Amino acid sequence: MIILKTRDDIMRMRAAGKLVAQVLSLLESKVKPGITTGELNALAEAECLKRGAVPVFKNYPNPRGGRPFPGAICTSINEEVVHGIPGKRVLKEGDIISIDFGVLLDGFAGDAAITVPVGEVDPQVTKLIKVTEECLLRGIQQAQPGNRLGRISNAIQDWAEKNGFSVVREYVGHGIGRNMHEDPPVPNYGRPERGPVLEEGITLAIEPMLNMGTHKVITKIDDWTVVTQDGSYSAHFEHTVAVTSHGPEILTLR
Repeated sequence: MIILKTRDDIMRMRAAGKLVAQVLSLLESKVKPGITTGELNALAEAECLKRGAVPVFKNYPNPRGGRPFPGAICTSINEEVVHGIPGKRVLKEGDIISIDFGVLLDGFAGDAAITVPVGEVDPQVTKLIKVTEECLLRGIQQAQPGNRLGRISNAIQDWAEKNGFSVVREYVGHGIGRNMHEDPPVPNYGRPERGPVLEEGITLAIEPMLNMGTHKVITKIDDWTVVTQDGSYSAHFEHTVAVTSHGPEILTLR
């Protein structure tokens, strides 16, 4: 876990976050029926390299010991929760796609994710996307100095379940700073009095993943793509957030 102590640290984290936000905004504008996930990936990698950043997901080690992740972005479609591999799959009307993107820029990391509808989608799926983003914002509101980390987790779980959705347990948010994944883990469920006390300067990647059905997930044979156990749709949003004396600062705001 990193605590940002200097103005230079903060400025470099902001720069990394801004780059992530800009690339995700570009990718969001390109999502439409007929585009492939591989085309989105190529665009993200080109933008990242053009700006002197490292697409940190590419060649990321597999915790299961399989092949490293091959893409610059994760593209998770419909029942895919996280870690979908970009390739030849063509997006079609009614799909939803979660795009997760991270960079290393000038020694600091930025990480964010969005879920985007492809054309017109079912109203309940639209609600899933809306509520997932609301859960993220409600969790971010609790990223205040002196709060327990569990207040973030509880705010996310509470709003998700009030709206009839389940929260993925097996995958959580994380600390972020000089590395993409640092302590502490940031669950999207739990009791508000749990977890470490947040301090000014801590930076977190908060990322709720909500399912329309069961919270249970499985990993596909490719050793990366995580899907809902029951085949229900899933949505994912993420921001990199700094805990400051003035409240949470979203570093990846689009």
